[in-house]
Amino acid sequence: MGRILKAVVVLGLLGFAALTGYAYLADLSPDQSQVTVPVTLNAD
Repeated sequence: MGRILKAVVVLGLLGFAALTGYAYLADLSPDQSQVTVPVTLNAD
């Protein structure tokens, strides 16, 4: 029973480390594009 508990804890820690590494190293930046919209002002 102790081996199973130790294996679950080790796998949990490895999974947490992998998730943390993915969050820091993955390219999660959004795609950027230029948007131009004409604006009509009430200039009399």
